[in-house]
Amino acid sequence: MKNNKYTAIDFFCGGGGMTCGLRQAGIDVIAGVDFDKEAKRTYEINNPGSVFVETNIRELEDDYFEKKLSVQRNDDNLILIGCSPCQFYSIINTSREKSKASKDLLLEFQRFVKYYNPGYVLVENVPGIITNKHSVLPEFLSFLESNGYNYIEKDVIDMSYYGVPQSRRRFSLIASRIKFVSLPAREDKQAILKDYIGESNGFPKICAGHKDNTNFNHTTAGLSDINLKRLIKTKKDGGNRLDWKDEEELQLKCFIGKDENFKDTFGRMWWNRPAPTITTKFFSISNGRFAHPEENRAISLREGAILQTFPRSYIFKTNSIASTAKLIGNAVPCEYARRLGEMIINK
Repeated sequence: MKNNKYTAIDFFCGGGGMTCGLRQAGIDVIAGVDFDKEAKRTYEINNPGSVFVETNIRELEDDYFEKKLSVQRNDDNLILIGCSPCQFYSIINTSREKSKASKDLLLEFQRFVKYYNPGYVLVENVPGIITNKHSVLPEFLSFLESNGYNYIEKDVIDMSYYGVPQSRRRFSLIASRIKFVSLPAREDKQAILKDYIGESNGFPKICAGHKDNTNFNHTTAGLSDINLKRLIKTKKDGGNRLDWKDEEELQLKCFIGKDENFKDTFGRMWWNRPAPTITTKFFSISNGRFAHPEENRAISLREGAILQTFPRSYIFKTNSIASTAKLIGNAVPCEYARRLGEMIINK
């Protein structure tokens, strides 16, 4: 049910993780903004009534929402969300030149905060946005403080303590010029893998390369013969590439003599721990600890979505495994977004 008191605009919305969670909390998300064409169908089919604005934020006029959606300025019950792409601040290897384009996007979002002067501002990003010496975060925080946002709560949180079954550390900020609103409360226990995936949770056993043509999308990437042999040799429930490091056929030359480096690569998840951070490459066992705890495959697209706390009914409308994984891995976990929304409503 919508809480008619609050409306929101979700900048950098992607496939709609933040939008979905806020809607679950009862907030009317009137629009999502993103330049990813492949996100549009997924966003709209799952969030009816939330308009997908397909554009580069740098080209979006300040008054767009005022003209097109009758959004009022200085609305105490308006929430603007700016979870900008985080490649520049991420510790994951990426092209520095390509990532530079994401460095100042928070300041582009700032334009809209300045123009609309909403009651609330939400930001989520990687922890590197705090530590990177080139970060624009100090400038953004200074802007908030000088524009009447007297209530600012921010922290780096591990989402496994907030109902999300993965060790996902993120910078989270909630700012208000209306009232004090805290970040969601940290739970004592972590959410762990066995409570979310596996046969007991409705995920039948499948093989690598399985294609699920239903909306459930329990689809998993294929494996080469050599990678299948490696995974068969990897111990169940938390094994890693060290289990076959002394087998000449299986060991990779780049790892010889480097047993302490990148041990998660080709590794299996643990049942009784949170999953690792779900990235856009979670469908590939060579990109992290993304192998199923028992089955000889990477986790499926639906399993990745569940670990990001998307509803089981969430439909991903894309043209490839990689495109679906990108929408899932880049999303703000829905459950954390729901808790953020409830903090605003319940305060």
